Amino acid sequence: MKSMVILPSWKPDDIYPSKIASSAISYQHPLGPLYIATCIQEAGHEVELVDGAFWTHGEILDKVRRLRPGFVGLSANASMWTKAMKAAAGIKAIDPSIHVSAAGPYPSAVQEKSLEQCPELDSIVIGEGELTVPELIARLEQGESLTGVAGVAFRAADGTITVNEPRPLIEDLDIIPIPRRELLGDFDKYESPPGNYRRKPIAIVMTSRGCPARCIYCFQMKGERRIRYRSVDNVVREVEELVNHYGFREIRFLDETFTADRERAMELLRRFRELRLDFSFFVSSRVNTVDYELLREMKKAGCWAILFGAESGVQKNLNTLRKGVKLEQTRTAVAAAKKAGLKVTTPFIIGIPGETYEEALETVEFAVRLDPHVANFHTMAPFPGTELYDHIEKYGTMSSNTDDYTFEGGAFVPHSMTREEIERVRTIAFRRFYSRPGFILRRLLAVRSLYDLKTVTKGARSFFWLWARGDTLSMKRPEPRSQGNKAGNRSG
Repeated sequence: MKSMVILPSWKPDDIYPSKIASSAISYQHPLGPLYIATCIQEAGHEVELVDGAFWTHGEILDKVRRLRPGFVGLSANASMWTKAMKAAAGIKAIDPSIHVSAAGPYPSAVQEKSLEQCPELDSIVIGEGELTVPELIARLEQGESLTGVAGVAFRAADGTITVNEPRPLIEDLDIIPIPRRELLGDFDKYESPPGNYRRKPIAIVMTSRGCPARCIYCFQMKGERRIRYRSVDNVVREVEELVNHYGFREIRFLDETFTADRERAMELLRRFRELRLDFSFFVSSRVNTVDYELLREMKKAGCWAILFGAESGVQKNLNTLRKGVKLEQTRTAVAAAKKAGLKVTTPFIIGIPGETYEEALETVEFAVRLDPHVANFHTMAPFPGTELYDHIEKYGTMSSNTDDYTFEGGAFVPHSMTREEIERVRTIAFRRFYSRPGFILRRLLAVRSLYDLKTVTKGARSFFWLWARGDTLSMKRPEPRSQGNKAGNRSG
């Protein structure tokens, strides 16, 4: 069956303030949809992957008209949900017989409510789709009902909605085929923010799935509070293929915590060194899972940068988030990573439940003292399926518009702060961190190439707007969701 996997059309201004989008925007490989498209192809079907970062809504619909697929799978997180609904409506207007399905964090979290919100959808995939989608397409091809396809909710001919049994998580991740990057098309169109990569082209890889932490703002599949790992051999095979076959020169490992299993991480690093492959890499980790020895081995294996989710400089607020770390662990990990020669990025959240304006300023000063190479100051996003979303009345107010559910959209305001205070602190934070003479001097002395110069220039342009316009980081003004309309807003 001819099939398409589509990420709806979007543009940088949907996520970032327009004046600073050039230094913040990231076009990364859509790894989840790429896995699904690969599995569809492995099952013997013709498939086209369409990344809406590079196509308008109309151009995507033109592709649908040309291919005339029998199945279209739309990918959607919360902030992309309205765009996914628009795409579904456009596809059905072309040909009502096309089976339109949706998958991703948002439909997985709200389940049948997504079918209620979008009458053009025929089904949704709940949870991991690598096994579910090929089975769903096989049923469609045979003209059979979707009843009994685990992990699927669907709309019957009479309009009734059925939610099938959940599909168990894939325990052996090695059975999932390595993504076929040729489905992405031209690799050069994918970009990371300036300063966030060393070499191009850049590939995205996950060596594990899941996280044992219980942060109130992080979405995990129900029952997923653990980590499932791919084997070291399986990961190494993908890395070899990326470097030797596709020609990638940098890999961004998207694991929640690359160093969660220290012995496994060390084994991966050892294998990378033995292969003598020409690539560099970037990882994300938690401050309570690293030490200097491990970080030094990462540097030797080709790692150049690491991200630690610092989140706050006030222990009370870390505890509210259920982060499970201490401020001293953050200080120690950042210092150790810098000593090992790694560039360090630390994102922070402004507007944590219970956080006061004064505490938010403490976080800014903590970031300055911590002195990572890059610091980001985000807003809180109440993603569906999280503790924060499900108990919003306890923590604050939130937008009823899922378009605001980004780290820049200001969808959530805690009872303890105002929206204006969050905006003010974020402006202060970026100005305070990036205007330090020592920081500026280090950035200038680090310029070694045209790429470095472009990075500094784009950063300077964004920084100019932060100083010139006090409203550069102004968030959208959403209508808050109150306790009384909770159910209505979740379903509509």
